[in-house]
Order: sequence, then structure tokens, then C-alpha cells
Amino acid sequence: MDSKSGKWRNRFLGLCDHIAQWSEDRDFKVGAVIVGPGQEIRATGYNGLPRGVSGTDETRLDRPSGEKFFWVEHAERNAIYNAARAGVALAGCTLYVNRFPCADCARAIIQSGLSCVECPPRPSHDGKLDHSFEVSEIMLKEAGIKMTLAKPTAGGSS
Repeated sequence: MDSKSGKWRNRFLGLCDHIAQWSEDRDFKVGAVIVGPGQEIRATGYNGLPRGVSGTDETRLDRPSGEKFFWVEHAERNAIYNAARAGVALAGCTLYVNRFPCADCARAIIQSGLSCVECPPRPSHDGKLDHSFEVSEIMLKEAGIKMTLAKPTAGGSS
């Protein structure tokens, strides 16, 4: 990687960390930035409740009970949905995210036409998500999505 592309990667991954701070999730702060071929930002997202859904009920964000998995949308899919709401095409774009995408997000990445993902390596021991990360990696590879693994960033690692 040349120094210019490394500079842009660092900027976009840093922006992921900034956007991640908007999340109400107590366990993980994840941010995503979708960038076009000219280094223009097409969409952003963070993990959080869907638009218009109240965050005042703290049990909706509870990880131990598993309740949050029904309520919280992932940063990657939120960025894709935000692009769709604005009528922004994503074919050929790059997704920057500060946590390795799960299998659900991998399907959305593939179906939306993104061509590259820049993220930290998948966590080696993340409990019930281990299999999801493994499946994600397989799907992205089989679909021809270029994966560039970056060092973990502040928001997405734990």
C-alpha cells in the first residue's frame, strides 16, 4: 500500500471510531463508513436502535439476556440502509468498519454491491459470534469481496 492510500485508510478508520461514539450500545461501539472510488464518503452508520425506536428502555440494550440482538442494528447495515434511503449507489465502493463484520452484515455487504471491506481481523475468541465471523469470512471470500485487514481500532475491539 502506498502512503497516500494508507493515509486515506487511517482517516476513514478514524472516522469509524468517531461515528461509533454515537452508539448507545454499552458493549461495543461500532462505526462504518462507505467510500466511493474517488475517496468520497457515500454513507455512514453506527450500531444502534432503528429510527424512531425508543432507547429509554435499558433492557433493549442488554447483552447477557440476548435482548439487544433483537433491537440493535449493526453499523455496517445501518450505513447500507442510509445509502439506500438517500438513493446512493454502492456498487464498487469500499466499506470501512472498526469491527469484523458478522455473517448477517456479510450478506448485506455482498448484496449491496460493495467490492472491498477494510476492517480489523476477526476476533479469535468472541463466544457465540465465533461461528458468525467464520461464516462471514467464507462468504466474503467466495463472493469476491476484497478484504483488507487493518490493526484493531479503539472503538471496535474489546
